[in-house]
Amino acid sequence: MIRVVAKFGGSSVGTIERIRHAAGLVAEAVARGETHAVVVSAMAGETDRLLGLAGEFGAGLGDAETDVALAAGEQVAAALMALALRERGLQSRSFLGWQAPVFTDGPPGAARIAGMEASAFEAAMAAGIVPVLAGYQGIAEDGCLRTLGRGGTDLSAAALAAALGARCDIYTDVDGVYTTDPRIEPAARRLDAISHDEMLELAAQGAKVLQARSVEFAKSRHVPMRVLSSFLAAGQSRGTDIVADRDIAERRVVSGVAYARDQARIAVLGGAPQSRFASETFAILANAGIGVDMIVQAHGREPDTVNLEFSVAHRDLDRAQSALEQGLPGLRIGSETGLAKVSVVGAGLRQRADVARSLFGVLGESGIAVKVLATSEIKISALIDNDAVERAVRALHAAYGLDRMGN
Repeated sequence: MIRVVAKFGGSSVGTIERIRHAAGLVAEAVARGETHAVVVSAMAGETDRLLGLAGEFGAGLGDAETDVALAAGEQVAAALMALALRERGLQSRSFLGWQAPVFTDGPPGAARIAGMEASAFEAAMAAGIVPVLAGYQGIAEDGCLRTLGRGGTDLSAAALAAALGARCDIYTDVDGVYTTDPRIEPAARRLDAISHDEMLELAAQGAKVLQARSVEFAKSRHVPMRVLSSFLAAGQSRGTDIVADRDIAERRVVSGVAYARDQARIAVLGGAPQSRFASETFAILANAGIGVDMIVQAHGREPDTVNLEFSVAHRDLDRAQSALEQGLPGLRIGSETGLAKVSVVGAGLRQRADVARSLFGVLGESGIAVKVLATSEIKISALIDNDAVERAVRALHAAYGLDRMGN
């Protein structure tokens, strides 16, 4: 018998009608002989509403009481989903994170899943009950409730699937993973399958389909994932399978083009080459909780100096500059805003040394300047002007033949 953990995001449970439709998808799957557990996000807009209420008292993300308030959104959605499943003739009951329990470590608002006890779910499923887990939450070692950060319900679902030895179906508002954002490039194609590594890079580079931590967790635990649309009738969503690299039948050079707007570039100028200049810089940023991307180190114009450039999310720019100015007195700190990151991702890049050259050529022909370049084994990212994103995505999508590839 096939075991499946089905996760429904905020848009999929945004109204009573959407919850009923999602429950119908589960009921149809159970009728086909699948054994299901369900994980739900808060109803669309509810997390922001609760965060706004906490903000009225000066509390924000990272406050333990904010975590308690935010977790209520998933609690409501889990109860409503269980009721909707009962309405469909199934036995069902909801579980909160502390009831599972889902064990976490890390700070409020950004906790990590340290483990999960699945015996209650095993017992429920064995008795023909569809368990519904409130996602995005767990319990810390001190017994306090913790939330997992934005997109954390994907992580909850991946962890439950790993604990149950199940496939993880992520239901969202799109019918799978596309070669790029169809809103920018109408010729974007749906992929039948993509590897964990490729999906992880696409998520990290700005693709909104899945949360990067959930893909990383699924890869490490060998959990197969599937992205499906909850806005279609049962059986109509073809979706995309996210599997181990060895299970990809067709080896594509590039599988997708991702982008992330609202980036900023920071330059730290005049460091001493023999000092711990770079490690000190990134230690300062890490202590401030600021993520860094696209790092370049080069010799400075002045003798015996080096410059360090890197990108950060625009929302982190002021905090990053302030932390660096305090932590690196005497060095010049500059910045540039109005930037975006565009990335090409594909497992086939491992064997192709010419992709970076062609990326420069394609963007150059489109009159788009590359300010910073970063690479990994299966990804190349370029920092460009924000107003050039759509041209860059369309040009790269066409250049790598993504508009002509089969599913």
